[in-house]
Amino acid sequence: MPCFDFHKKEKMKGKMSRDDDVCTSDGAIDSRGHPALRKTTGTWVTGILILVNQGLATLAFFGVGVNLVLFLTRVMGQDNADAANNVSKWTGTVYIFSLLGAFLSDSYWGRYITCAIFQLIFLIGLVLLSLSSHIFLLKPSGCGDKELLCGSHSSYQTVFFYVSIYLVALGNGGYQPNIATFGADQFDEGDPKEQLSKVAFFSYFYLALNLGSLFSNTVLDYFEDKGQWTLGFWASTASAAIALILFLCGTRRYRYFKPVGNPLPRVAQVFVAAAKKWKVKVSVQDKLYEVEESSPNGRRKMLHTQGFRFLDKAAFATSKDLEQIEENKRSPWRLSTVTQVEEVKCVLRLLPIWLCTIMYSVVFAQMASLYVVQGDAMDTGIPGFNIPPASMSSFDILGVAFFIFIYRHALDPFVAKTMKSKLTELQRMGIGLVLAIMAMVAAGLVEKFRLKYAIKDCVKCDGSSSLSVFWQVPQYVLTGASEVFMYVPQLEFFNGQAPEGLKSFGSALCMTSISLGNYVSSLLVSIVMKISTKNDIPGWIPGNLNLGHLDRFFFLLAALTAADLVIYIALAKWYKYIKFEGNQQLQDIKKENLQVIV
Repeated sequence: MPCFDFHKKEKMKGKMSRDDDVCTSDGAIDSRGHPALRKTTGTWVTGILILVNQGLATLAFFGVGVNLVLFLTRVMGQDNADAANNVSKWTGTVYIFSLLGAFLSDSYWGRYITCAIFQLIFLIGLVLLSLSSHIFLLKPSGCGDKELLCGSHSSYQTVFFYVSIYLVALGNGGYQPNIATFGADQFDEGDPKEQLSKVAFFSYFYLALNLGSLFSNTVLDYFEDKGQWTLGFWASTASAAIALILFLCGTRRYRYFKPVGNPLPRVAQVFVAAAKKWKVKVSVQDKLYEVEESSPNGRRKMLHTQGFRFLDKAAFATSKDLEQIEENKRSPWRLSTVTQVEEVKCVLRLLPIWLCTIMYSVVFAQMASLYVVQGDAMDTGIPGFNIPPASMSSFDILGVAFFIFIYRHALDPFVAKTMKSKLTELQRMGIGLVLAIMAMVAAGLVEKFRLKYAIKDCVKCDGSSSLSVFWQVPQYVLTGASEVFMYVPQLEFFNGQAPEGLKSFGSALCMTSISLGNYVSSLLVSIVMKISTKNDIPGWIPGNLNLGHLDRFFFLLAALTAADLVIYIALAKWYKYIKFEGNQQLQDIKKENLQVIV
């Protein structure tokens, strides 16, 4: 129902005042399927609900994931290699499921239903994991800490455990890319104030994610390391349950977008139509085909852009196509609309940028692996307490919180005032790559000093250097700063630049980048060890780090990231922003980021 007609009817019924009759300009609808009203739907009321939901869900997820490798070794009886391999598969599966969630959301269910269903699956998985741990996995009583390992388990018990953790992976993976996009849906790009709020939302969304993981990496990590696994899992379950309840509380207030159907046929139609006309010559002056009426699902029409000229043939109407149009028999497999063609162009332009983010994710992956290994070979003692090396990641989270505040309230206004324009998402992602290089250089320098102060004849490599673990703080803080400049604008960029029918897919690209970064990191470690291990030389990353050269690996990552940065800069200059019909002025503003901070 058009917004004007809806308002007219509601006013006649006396249900609306003059101040309430402003609809959003982006085609959003409310819970009843009516055009969404700006004053009674969305904005920070629902945005805050979604941020709290994200923080609680992240706490629940990392309550399982942060110590899963220890659970597999201490409780399930696996050796270190098998446990690490199973955790890698599980983590990779989480991000693969993000593509499934994005597809179902964009094509059929919509973001709200998808988030609700996958959160329920996530909660069921946590309940089953908590029950299995309490009933039969943690036997004998008190096992699962460093001192007492648990006994063997039957095939049924093992299968039950794996079903539960993979339900957790399915639920969290399907939920994550959609909740970020659903949160962005609560702000109307057509309103200047809400547009600014939408940009701020992504920063706070990433902050909520980090604050949730901070609690898991400290409090829950402490109890689980002491063998109180059931307590940790039930805490995660309670957190997930509260998150789901809060999410459902906003149902009547949320803004919604209708799913647009399976995108695969639309993409295939463009390539098929272009291939059928591969001999046709299309000049810049030729007018391309576009439907006159608005899309029934509320999608805005996209304006034509230069580049990928071959695909323009799909929207070029030949004499035969014109005859079919007059007879109302147009075949989408022969003649596509400009919007269809531009959607495909948009995806093709996004993919090279996305590929460049994978190298950054390789750097990010070191925080959960080689940073911890390095910290474990340093002096972790302070008076009366030994710092778990993994807990040093708290400095990364604090770095994220600090630099989000600095960027939002100091750096961004300063750049806008001095340069007369704000940093674009692509520029900020480039800064993120520079900071990632600095983090790797810092880690390499710390390793050089660690080797300088190494304790000779280290057998188990526990405390094999007198250098304090706090020397790792700079590399953790730099990594946190790089996340603010990479992952936050990456969410903004892929969400804003993905076609309207593929918004969740854009967010899923961020998650698959992290997944592939972990796989590439493992591959690089394997290649480096195979090349550097010769005869009596133990390689760069041996069990005893005092015999290796971990610093060289960090410097190698810095060099690879620098090469990636050069390629990224070239691609960022080549990239063309999407443009929508009837919203050209807004798109130009967005492109140059000429907004004023409120």
